[in-house]
Parts: sequence; structure tokens; C-alpha cells
Amino acid sequence: MSKVRAAITGVGGYVPEYILTNKELETMVDTNDEWITSRTGIKERRILKGENQGVSVMGIAAVKEMLAKTKTDPKEIDLVIFATVTPDMTFPATANIVATAIGATHAFSFDMGAACSGFIYALATGASYIQSGMYKKVIVIGGDKMSSIIDYTDRTTCIIFGDGAGCVLLEPTTEEVGVMDWLLRSDGSGESYLHMKAGGSRTPASHETVDSRQHYVYQEGSAVFKFAVTNMADISAQVAERNHLTADTIQWLVPHQANKRIIDATASRVGISEDKVMMNIERYGNTTAGTIPLLLWDYEKKLKKGDNLLLAAFGGGFTWGAVYVKWAYNPQ
Repeated sequence: MSKVRAAITGVGGYVPEYILTNKELETMVDTNDEWITSRTGIKERRILKGENQGVSVMGIAAVKEMLAKTKTDPKEIDLVIFATVTPDMTFPATANIVATAIGATHAFSFDMGAACSGFIYALATGASYIQSGMYKKVIVIGGDKMSSIIDYTDRTTCIIFGDGAGCVLLEPTTEEVGVMDWLLRSDGSGESYLHMKAGGSRTPASHETVDSRQHYVYQEGSAVFKFAVTNMADISAQVAERNHLTADTIQWLVPHQANKRIIDATASRVGISEDKVMMNIERYGNTTAGTIPLLLWDYEKKLKKGDNLLLAAFGGGFTWGAVYVKWAYNPQ
């Protein structure tokens, strides 16, 4: 019997209309366009504005676009996984909200939190459900409303992050395409370098935590950078090597969009030239779990059936990993 794999059969994406430029950030914190661009590669990022606008708004929009493109009946969806660290609420899961909004009345749904690695963790999880033969249609969403947890007086973090969400549809195939392999890792000793201190059960919200600005992303940039450069590059190389992939046979590197220098280091380690590296960091910044699906969304028309894609990410936790995907369809 031929092996069942999970093929990506459709992608969707959504970014908010409001564009926060480096120029505008210059009026908010002590920074400038040249400094931001040279260190991160970011020119602008999208911000979700308005009352009662949670990450679900972006997830719903991305999924609705994907369902329309693939002509998929939402009632046929078995499972919805939403990778995010900025859920609408602590509970219920944002995936529950999205599943109901899109009409996936027969699905079960849950959130997954692995920060910037969230989407590849969720992709591997969704693929496992398909490979087991248990489910036929799984939606995997990655998205974050980072503006809700960013301190716009902290120039070390506010220049990096933006809002956005993307998704993929997974379906079974017996062809030699789909999610082929992955390696995922985590190391909780990275907690002190990248976290949000308050708002969880250890330090619940109080006047004191709000006054001392503990409900925002805290990052020790240089420590995170060192870990990210090493681990994201190493794990990408491991997945490539064990699947006999070379710079010639990899069509696209699909790296988490955290910082152009980390992306360059990963590409260099795997020997991939810049023209084969997906990049949209200059327009969206770091959307955390949204970066990789938004790359697939932006580049979908350039992808051909059989293309070898190497997805790689690194995030708070620390979490990191790489996924080898063989693309399953030609541009529509």
C-alpha cells in the first residue's frame, strides 16, 4: 500500500490595511529608517486597528479566502489548528471562534502556542492527523496580532513586529508530494530571553503588572539572535541532509521572517542563493506565527508541483524546527 501524506492543497492570507512605516516609528521612539532597515530588513508592518478586533478576524479572513479559492465546503473540514500567542481570549481557543465563523460545524479545533515556530509545529501536527488516516481535511492557521502585546515606547521590539495571518488546507495524497519530513525542537531554558512576564497563571494581571508594563513582549535581542542564527540554520541543514536535498534540488527556502540577518545565515548554511529565499519581511515585519503561511500566500503563483520547499523557524521558548514540503499543485 502506498504511503499517505498530507498535501498542501490551498493557501490563504490576510494582512490589515493600516501600514506602520519606519518613518512613523521615528515619531514614536528614538530610531530611524536607516538603522531599522540595516539591522532587520523591515520597511513597514501592518497593524490591526479598531475595537474588538482580535487575531480571529485575520484568521477568519485568511481561511474564507482559502475555502473560496479551493471551492471547499467548510462542513467537510475535520480539524482546525490555530497557531498563535495572541489569542482573542485566554479561553475559549481562537480556533473554536474561527471554526464556527467559517461554518466548519463538523470540526474540532484547538490553539497551539509555540511563538514564531507555531505554524511549523501546527503543520507537523495537522500532517500527522492526515497521515494516520484519521482525517481528510485539516486547516492549519498561523497568525498573531503582535501589536496587542508590543510596547510602542520600547524601540528594541516595536520596530520588529506586525500583525497578519495565513493558512493552508491539508488533504491526503498517495503521490510523492506533501509534507515529507520535519524536525522540531524546544528548550525551556530560553524563557528568560524572550517572554511576556505577566498575564499568565504565574503572574496574573493586576494594577501593579499593568503599571510596570509587564504585559508586553520582553526580548534580549543579542542572546535571541545568537540562538536563532545557530539553531535555525543547523536544523535546516539536518532536514536537508537526511532527505538528500542540496542547494540545487531545493527550489525555495521558506524562513521565518524575524530578521534579514538570521534569514541570510540560514540560507548560507544550506548553500541557497538569495533568489531562492522567500522574503516579505520588508513589507510585514515579524508576524510571529503568521510569517511562513504569509510567505506561501505571497509566493503561491511562483510555486510549481514537485518543488522542494524547506520551511524553517525559531521562536520564544525557545522553539525551533524545519519542515520539508514537496509542493502539490501548479499555479491556478
